[in-house]
Amino acid sequence: MVFLRLLVQLFISFIFLRSKQCFSSNQSPIILPLRTQNNHHISARRLFSNSSSKTTGKLLFHHNVTLTASLTIGTPPQNITMVLDTGSELSWLRCKKEPKFSSIFNPLASKTYTKIPCSSQTCKTRTSDLTLPVTCDPAKLCHFIISYADASSVEGHLAFETFRFGSLTRPATVFGCMDSGSSSNSEEDAKTTGLMGMNRGSLSFVNQMGFGKFSYCISGLDSTGFLLLGEARYSWLKPLNYTPLVQMSTPLPYFDRVAYSVQLEGIKVNNKVLPLPKSVFVPDHTGAGQTMVDSGTQFTFLLGPVYSALRKEFLLQTAGVLRVLNEPHYVFQGAMDLCYLIDSTSSSLPYLPVVKLMFRGAEMSVSGQRLLYRVPGEVRGKDSVWCFTFGNSDELGISSFLIGHHQQQNVWMEYDLENSRIGFAELRCDLAGQRLGLDVKNLA
Repeated sequence: MVFLRLLVQLFISFIFLRSKQCFSSNQSPIILPLRTQNNHHISARRLFSNSSSKTTGKLLFHHNVTLTASLTIGTPPQNITMVLDTGSELSWLRCKKEPKFSSIFNPLASKTYTKIPCSSQTCKTRTSDLTLPVTCDPAKLCHFIISYADASSVEGHLAFETFRFGSLTRPATVFGCMDSGSSSNSEEDAKTTGLMGMNRGSLSFVNQMGFGKFSYCISGLDSTGFLLLGEARYSWLKPLNYTPLVQMSTPLPYFDRVAYSVQLEGIKVNNKVLPLPKSVFVPDHTGAGQTMVDSGTQFTFLLGPVYSALRKEFLLQTAGVLRVLNEPHYVFQGAMDLCYLIDSTSSSLPYLPVVKLMFRGAEMSVSGQRLLYRVPGEVRGKDSVWCFTFGNSDELGISSFLIGHHQQQNVWMEYDLENSRIGFAELRCDLAGQRLGLDVKNLA
């Protein structure tokens, strides 16, 4: 009986994959509200690469705020909440009931849940993009492990299940059913059911759903917004500026080939280009130095020489406008050492210079509150502590540039997998949500 169910799931999966392009081009877009989850404890993790002695430049969780989407899974449907992460491939859910987890998926209560054996073609051929190779566990199931540099991990087996979101139902979707693991931040992790992997890997959520494009838009004040799966054809949407995705055919130890990697070519501060050679932005022979757009990271992190140059210029252009926090040992999140004191009663920030990220073929402007972040609970007398939202990758041991979602606020972000490019345009995401029929103010 179990074998028959597996054959049926494999057949459905095959039919779905064959018709994937048809789904992508013909179906109406699906819109999911994005909510924020505020985390009081900050954790820094990065994925281990295939080499046990080296790590990739992937910072999976490093934030006070995560973006989460709600959907259902299984038959009958169970409600789940997943963290949106464009920097990860495998979507996974907690499947083991524990007192500390407020939300889990119960596979025993679902008629459409099917475990994937390690002898299956899915386990053998569709897992090649995962960070660590899958193995065969004692029950002969396709076993996965995701390990992090802070010694935390996620572990379980692969399975097929039916996912539902909006008006769409997708049977035979591959996901990781987590049955064990350790966490450096159990308070944060307990609030969601799992993670929605949205990178370019074959097992990513967006690829399995059959969409050639997806977009999201995050509002500025409370970071709520929406995720749109499919083509966005709206007359009110501004033309997008596109930058091509960097393709790397040769495997390199520090280059994530299924990430949304773009080419950063320079940075401006109020139209003054930082005096840096373009070579500092180009990945080296090991792949170190790639630039990744990552919704799973809150802030933006730059390699040491670039961060130092930006920090110096921003300090120069804000002298007399902002008061620097003169505490040499205060470093927010271990990598953000430029902080300021701002009167807690101030209703708005003073004028700040605009920082422009110069990508190949397009520029992204970062201004106003996207440049400074008010650190929760940090007060000095009548002043609050605000920190510059760019950090130093070197301080975290990361060999990459990471563009986080804080800098993407009030920017329509399109991930165009069909044409291998990322597009963006500034707009009010709360107003865009209203035009799409979402009450964005009530999503937080």
